[in-house]
Amino acid sequence: MRGRCTQDTVPFSFVGRTGLGEGAPKGLDALSERIAACCACPRLVSFRQEAARNRPRAFLADDYWSKPLPGHGDPRARLVVVGLAPAAHGGNRTGRMFTGDRSGDFLVAGLHRAGFANQAESSRADDGLRLVDAYVTAPVRCAPPDNKPSPEERDRCLPYLEEELGLLEHARVYLALGAYAYGALARLGSVIGDLGRPRPRFAHGGRVLVGSGRTVLCSYHPSQRNVFTGLLTAAMLDAVLETARGLL
Repeated sequence: MRGRCTQDTVPFSFVGRTGLGEGAPKGLDALSERIAACCACPRLVSFRQEAARNRPRAFLADDYWSKPLPGHGDPRARLVVVGLAPAAHGGNRTGRMFTGDRSGDFLVAGLHRAGFANQAESSRADDGLRLVDAYVTAPVRCAPPDNKPSPEERDRCLPYLEEELGLLEHARVYLALGAYAYGALARLGSVIGDLGRPRPRFAHGGRVLVGSGRTVLCSYHPSQRNVFTGLLTAAMLDAVLETARGLL
């Protein structure tokens, strides 16, 4: 059961921080507030709060969000980008997915080059970033230790993604950043469409038709390790986003 953290009250409106805007569906804004108040996973609650207490020197003056993260972007988006979970000193600090760390810099720069973002930087929640026809989310909403949520934590959190995707009625392309995101989408066939049996294996650049004109695309996750080792390059991400643009 998903719980509610009384100590983690949401201190401000989500309008602006999530990028939804005043015209966002009420269901999506209400979902964002419920996500931010969740404390269903004690290990993740402890870790996200510990990260805020033991912050790196570069962030000593920052006020950490240190709560679960809703998705953000265009509520009428046709492209939905699905990651893994917030970073301890990225989204967990700034309060917005893929914001304030190198993974966010890499992803948003690619979205900008492809015309899905108004700027190439994603440094803080009030930096002016606006996603265009794109929405960013994840199956796990709290930063997990070693970026590895447990299966139980994933299963407790997945209903949020299921509800969120159901509210994104215009979505046509789901971009899975990594095998974890791909596996999460496969569990939500009732919302996005069935990936088939047997399920196609995850592969960078892979694409799976899921019915009703919808497609799941795959890319390696823009983690610092994947980018530094060259497993994922800017050109590789651009190619996947170009495919997404073509499908739309």
